[in-house]
Amino acid sequence: MSKQYNRQEIYDKLLEILVDEFEIQKDLINPDANLFEDLDFDSIDAVDLAVKLQFFTNKKIKPEDFKEIRTINDVVNAVEELLK
Repeated sequence: MSKQYNRQEIYDKLLEILVDEFEIQKDLINPDANLFEDLDFDSIDAVDLAVKLQFFTNKKIKPEDFKEIRTINDVVNAVEELLK
């Protein structure tokens, strides 16, 4: 059984991944930040993030679910939904 995380814990883990793994400046990251426009993500970065989130959640993220994600808040919502 997966550990239950609240929104803040999910956000904090996402922040840690973005800063440590993707070398994104912490002050650029906020719930409304667009992964592609504000944080300069490309499709490979998105796949890498999905893989890292799979390790965090121990659940597989469906590619079609990840295609709809644009903002940090979208990522948090998707992870939260995945963990239900």
